[in-house]
Amino acid sequence: MNYAARALSARALSQGELRDRLKRRAALQSDVPEVLQRLKQAGFLNDRKLADSFASWRRDNQGLGKARVVRDLMTRRVAPAVAKQAVDAAYSETDETAMIETFLARKYRGKNLGELLKEEKNLASAFRKLRGAGFSGGNSIRVLKRYAAEADRLEDMEEPDAGD
Repeated sequence: MNYAARALSARALSQGELRDRLKRRAALQSDVPEVLQRLKQAGFLNDRKLADSFASWRRDNQGLGKARVVRDLMTRRVAPAVAKQAVDAAYSETDETAMIETFLARKYRGKNLGELLKEEKNLASAFRKLRGAGFSGGNSIRVLKRYAAEADRLEDMEEPDAGD
């Protein structure tokens, strides 16, 4: 219990992350479920609250898209349904196109995007960055089309994605 309390005081952890840490550290594996249950009852371990704050933080501070945040939450061992629900709630009032514009402005600070994206390799690189940041392919292409006529060819590069 002491180790779990120290771990949670250092960083918010999901139930799955804490379970893994406790299993590696516990003298008796049978103590792990009891410790997790006590922490949940005390309100110190709540995956839904963690997912909500994580999604809001990633949206506001890092400007990432929905798909990336869901993927990162699942990497942190949050249940997929909880992750999707938290991200949908956090992004319900956001305009993805505006987020893409802000992301591009931040990534290409001080550069003329119109000139930069005329080159096909730079256009493809910008598209990959947007997809890696979790933005949908359709909105990414729409924003990039504003800067480069060659953006129509990006549709051929796009892989089908269930999230779009």
